[in-house]
Amino acid sequence: MSSRNRSPNAELGLLDATMIGMGAMIGAGIFVLTGLAAEISGPAAIVVFALNGVVTAFTGLSYAELAASIPKSGGGYAFVREIFADFASFIMGWMLWFAYMIAGALYALGFAPNFLELLHVYGVVAPPEEVGAIAVPVIEASIPLSVLLAFTAVAGLVALNAVSTAASGSAETIFTIIKVSILVVFVAFGVTSPMFSSAEFQPLFPDTGPASILPAMGLTFIAFEGYDLITTVTEEVENPRENIPKAIFLSLVATVIVYLAVVAVAVGTLGAEGLAAAGEAGIAEAATSFMPTGLPIIQNGGALIVFGAVFSTLTALNAVVIASSRVAFSMGREGQLLPSVGQLHHRYGTPFVAILASAVVMLGSVALPTKSAGNMSSLFFLLSFIIVNVAVIRLRRERPNMNRPYEIPFYPAPPLIGIALNLLLTGVLVEYLLRTDRLAILLSVGWLGLGGVAYLALNRYRARQNETTDSMTNSEITPEGEEHP
Repeated sequence: MSSRNRSPNAELGLLDATMIGMGAMIGAGIFVLTGLAAEISGPAAIVVFALNGVVTAFTGLSYAELAASIPKSGGGYAFVREIFADFASFIMGWMLWFAYMIAGALYALGFAPNFLELLHVYGVVAPPEEVGAIAVPVIEASIPLSVLLAFTAVAGLVALNAVSTAASGSAETIFTIIKVSILVVFVAFGVTSPMFSSAEFQPLFPDTGPASILPAMGLTFIAFEGYDLITTVTEEVENPRENIPKAIFLSLVATVIVYLAVVAVAVGTLGAEGLAAAGEAGIAEAATSFMPTGLPIIQNGGALIVFGAVFSTLTALNAVVIASSRVAFSMGREGQLLPSVGQLHHRYGTPFVAILASAVVMLGSVALPTKSAGNMSSLFFLLSFIIVNVAVIRLRRERPNMNRPYEIPFYPAPPLIGIALNLLLTGVLVEYLLRTDRLAILLSVGWLGLGGVAYLALNRYRARQNETTDSMTNSEITPEGEEHP
């Protein structure tokens, strides 16, 4: 069987699939966004994370039904490709592919300073802000060490994914278990500390009022993006019709529990004002305030959180390397990218070209402004979630008798609520970007415009290929009664 016609091997179990979702969701977001959420909404930061979990669950139900009904790799793109027109499905895949690659660049850049900070804790290097650039004699230039570390992290995980799906899935499982264990240790020390026993969570809205929840939700929503990555590897999961919905729900429930426990401990020990003052270092400062010093290997609470942040960025990066390449692979297989992108490697059985193509764009995205790149990623994810909720409604109408091993309860309320809530958050985000980050809007429009050009170019390429094939076929046909020369 040629690499063009091969299907990916089902080498991932339920645990591996669940860890891909948790690995992407429990990324650096929980470490850096908790303090920022407390700054906006005070002790109600706990409510913010809880409500975002509810909002996410509605779209999660749609992903679960579609994945069980259409067991194809590619995530939201695969579902839209099954239901919508050619151009609409291409734009969906184009957005998702870019969103995952942009997220990968952000995770790689987040890994670098955390890794340097971890080395600094153990006296290996100077503080991250004092670490200089490294001279590259071949090109007579200097590269910041943080950028070099980001490139190294991407290259290492790309190599792992290119060689073995099972190995990358196992790495994701191990890294995710480590970082969740670190957060469990944080919560265990926190709830047993005297600081938490005297915690005050009231008044829930000290100055800002309940309206502060909405902007805080918009800020922290990115922390819940990740369960959708599970559906990008559907064909590589054993018994996907059953295991994919289970993995989505398990990853969402486990992540929400972990988030609520961490935020409650952080607010309960450091206080909402102290957490807000600490900003992006809120969780680390909370850990330093109540965790003992002189722990084995880990010297103090702050070091423990830095250690957790290193593994969080690595697992999130690995998850989006997997996801972005599978979206590209699915598009190539459907003829919406170059055919080579949709083929499996003859030896490794992985979407080798799709992985390399995704890595190139991911590394190039490191040059984009971090804030703008993050906003673009959030905008494209929200838009894709709206489309997925629309897709599940349309599929129900057009194919009512389709085999659905899992069906959304109380249909059509969940997808309709999902559409409304994601539209609301999209509107809030766009309004915010128009005021504070117009570059993100321009880059988003530019990427979609580039997608339109790519779509037309690929259509012309396919037309020429078909013409060549037809002419070769016709030249081999001999009229009846006429002999070959």
